[in-house]
Amino acid sequence: MDRRQFLLQASLLAAGTAFPFRKLIAKADGNFTALRRNVGYFTEKGGAIGWLAAKDAMVVVDAQYPDTAPHCLKGLKERSDHALDLLINTHHHRDHTAGNIVFKDAGHMVAQENVPKLMRMAAEKGENKYELAFPKTTFADTWQMDVGDETIHTKYYGPAHTSGDAVIYFEQANIVHIGDLVFNRMNPFTDQPAGGSITNWIKSLAKIEEEYPSDAIYIFGHGKAEYGVSGDKKDVAVMRKYFSAMMDYVETAVEQGKSRKQIMDKKKLDGFENFMYADFWTLPQNLEIAYSEVTNS
Repeated sequence: MDRRQFLLQASLLAAGTAFPFRKLIAKADGNFTALRRNVGYFTEKGGAIGWLAAKDAMVVVDAQYPDTAPHCLKGLKERSDHALDLLINTHHHRDHTAGNIVFKDAGHMVAQENVPKLMRMAAEKGENKYELAFPKTTFADTWQMDVGDETIHTKYYGPAHTSGDAVIYFEQANIVHIGDLVFNRMNPFTDQPAGGSITNWIKSLAKIEEEYPSDAIYIFGHGKAEYGVSGDKKDVAVMRKYFSAMMDYVETAVEQGKSRKQIMDKKKLDGFENFMYADFWTLPQNLEIAYSEVTNS
């Protein structure tokens, strides 16, 4: 195993289990936060779970882990007696899908078509040792479903964080669960082996900014403590500008004849010093991916 493979595997393990994401979110462990129109989010460990709990509908977006998903399910049952209609995974990473098994009785389990494939690949590589429950309903580009008096839309914008990222829109509530397409004020994890692309990530975020209403509330996969896991269009723009600055830095450095090693030797990105730069996935690792995209190497 070479250094790059070692760092990748270590980062995946940390992103899924060891890294304390619970410390990077604004709410306490096992906390339910209502946003509007029976839609909100749940935080404990792993990616933020979006939820709809009404007298005539129950929906969950992402599932965290087998030890935290039951806390979410219990809280939802306290809010509604309705059966679970729908579970949607924003992407395949285990801090978003390992808890699927807890929600296995959902009427529908949905994800972008690459997600089950990527879940299996991760399991074969030993990156996910949990009992898996795979989404059985998949889509290539878009999918939607009426649940109670809410309409749920899903859309795939192409490779970004992974090659299976879905954006979920609660139309009546005007709430967008964007998953890990936004790490709110955090250096994000770009899963290149799973088809991730910084170049297309920038394009995806630009489209998202244009397509959803200006007053939409966003739920993010992860967030720095003081910024949290919900926000608005401006927060989406910050993520896009961060990536754009990263690519601009690398393109300029390449034009100046700097080596890969010289380009990667940077601890913070100028203008984004307030971002959280965690050890589990570093800025140099993202710069290395940006370098490979800029130079096609």
